[in-house]
Amino acid sequence: MSVLRGTVSDVDELVERVDAEDRVLGVVSRREAVRAGWLHRVGVVVCRDGQGRFLVHRRAEQLSRFPGHHELGVGGAAGVGESYEQAAARELSEELGARATVSLRFTFLNQSGLSPHWLGVCDAVLPEIVAPDPAEVAWHGWLTERELRGALRQWTFTPDSREIFARYLASQP
Repeated sequence: MSVLRGTVSDVDELVERVDAEDRVLGVVSRREAVRAGWLHRVGVVVCRDGQGRFLVHRRAEQLSRFPGHHELGVGGAAGVGESYEQAAARELSEELGARATVSLRFTFLNQSGLSPHWLGVCDAVLPEIVAPDPAEVAWHGWLTERELRGALRQWTFTPDSREIFARYLASQP
């Protein structure tokens, strides 16, 4: 049981309920936040390699949320007291076995997915070699921007992947 994540059990964790301005209102279980549609925070990281390619992965089939869907961001709910960057870096380590400097790029109120939440989109540069957790990641690959655009039209992605990609490209200097 991780104190940092505020885990209640293996399947539920404590998160900060936030308002429409991303201000903390209190602490609730993630399950309760999703069920009630309460806003909470999720941190994801868009990973690129030294050549600028994007890391895309397919979620494992046994996962409860979006099994078998492709995904652009690696991430999860921010625990109590955890920043978007900390949540994204933790998930990067847990899911891909990778460590990298994670920088917050932007936040937005994400209305897609299981429930509305604030999404903090970070980025990181990774080496091409990662060691994904097979319980989380069924497949991964590096795609150029053009290849990713095609994949987003043809493959089944998580509900927020298209919006993350569009906002990520729009936020580039």
